[in-house]
Amino acid sequence: MTKMANIPDKTKTMPYSLVNQLRTPEEMAAYLDAWLAEVPDDAPGIARALGNIARAKGMSQVARDTGLSEESLYKTLSENGNPSFATVLKVARALGVRLHAEAA
Repeated sequence: MTKMANIPDKTKTMPYSLVNQLRTPEEMAAYLDAWLAEVPDDAPGIARALGNIARAKGMSQVARDTGLSEESLYKTLSENGNPSFATVLKVARALGVRLHAEAA
């Protein structure tokens, strides 16, 4: 094997951030809808998805809109969080997304 001459190694990697990909309300809604459609029984995953959307929108703004503390939201919408349904509804409203139902 020969090494290719004069080709510098300029590959740079950057950490992937899902939060940076959720830029518009439509992208946020599509992301949540995908969770609800693909894994509807994964309550922790859906809570985490709401948390990702909240971080993309700005957790301090979501905290103000829900009347909950930022710390509480970070904890509740984390991998180990267990939000009440009332909290899920408050967060969804603050994020500008709606949950929907359809016949199975």
